[in-house]
Amino acid sequence: MKKSLISLTVGGFGIGMTEFVMMGILPDIAKSLSISIPVAGHLISAYALGVVLGAPLLVGIAGSYPPKKILMGLMALFTVFNGLSAFAPNYETMMLTRLLSGLPHGAFFGVGAVVASRLADKGKEARAISMMFAGLTIANIIGVPIGTYIGHAMSWRITFVIISGVGLLTLLSLQQLLPELPANGDGNLRKELQLFTRVEPWLVLGITAIGTGGLFAWFSYIAPLLTDVSGFTPEQLTFILMLAGVGMAVGNLVAGRVADYISPIKATALFLLLMAISLIIVSFVAHWKIPVLVMTFVTGAISFSLGAPIQILMIRVSNGSEMLASSVSQAGFNIGNALGAYLGGLPIAAGLGYTSPEWVGAMLAFTGFSMAVILYYRQKSTAAFGLTA
Repeated sequence: MKKSLISLTVGGFGIGMTEFVMMGILPDIAKSLSISIPVAGHLISAYALGVVLGAPLLVGIAGSYPPKKILMGLMALFTVFNGLSAFAPNYETMMLTRLLSGLPHGAFFGVGAVVASRLADKGKEARAISMMFAGLTIANIIGVPIGTYIGHAMSWRITFVIISGVGLLTLLSLQQLLPELPANGDGNLRKELQLFTRVEPWLVLGITAIGTGGLFAWFSYIAPLLTDVSGFTPEQLTFILMLAGVGMAVGNLVAGRVADYISPIKATALFLLLMAISLIIVSFVAHWKIPVLVMTFVTGAISFSLGAPIQILMIRVSNGSEMLASSVSQAGFNIGNALGAYLGGLPIAAGLGYTSPEWVGAMLAFTGFSMAVILYYRQKSTAAFGLTA
């Protein structure tokens, strides 16, 4: 890995930790702030809303600045707002700080993806982007379990202090390791927004929001699936989730190479189809411990294989609005999070059991695959007529 990419990996680790550790320390926060767990769950939604709002907004405002300055500014916001979360005295303040903590998330990954692709050797752009997302997967293996343990054994506030510390480390590494790159645009937001007048970016956004919803339909309800259907104890869940995290890390690294080898659009279609098949298999083997453990690793690997191909695909269809487009795709991932969790919960509420979200997820993934096929043939037809995509 190029030394210049390390700072992006560290930043991805911090962002992954603050996003996913909330699921583990939610009961501790609820007890501390004297609220119910469902009410505390709104803190997760507040963060996701911050991601959706912040991704296009912050990049639109800062688009004329050099990428290094943008990334450092975003990480400064990340550090401050997560630090404020550690001292939130009540639920209302915590809601505000979680919303503000989410603002830099999508913009950091969006700008970081463009920077990684510009620093990469020719033909290895997706592989370079996967190095940034590697931080996210490492957070699920190491950062989230450690943060959850500290939240339980000591205080959830210490967890957020640690996250802020990771933010400071990222700032230092950005300053020392990331080279100065020229600004990508002229800061003309109206010109940047012309991105949304074309079909291809909307197709990629749809693929992201709907297709990756399949992942979240599965992952949002993995705990009751493993305990109520597979028969694992709650104490075993941490280690099983770490297994899923290892799968995500492996899938992310493999995906970068695959996307560089067969093209981002083909890789996106392939992984979405594999996700649909994988989720259906999970629904059939959920009653047996060994097979469901194998599929937890496999499904984790397939699901996180989508990050780098989708990111480089969005950059390539952006037509000069790379940072805005790349950031918007991050908003798409969070829409997929909300969509998958909501739709996956409907059959459970209808009494169809904890294997039913896998079928919802499979349908979402297959819909994303279908949209990827449409985009593939649209690009092929455009190229054949000598037009720009």
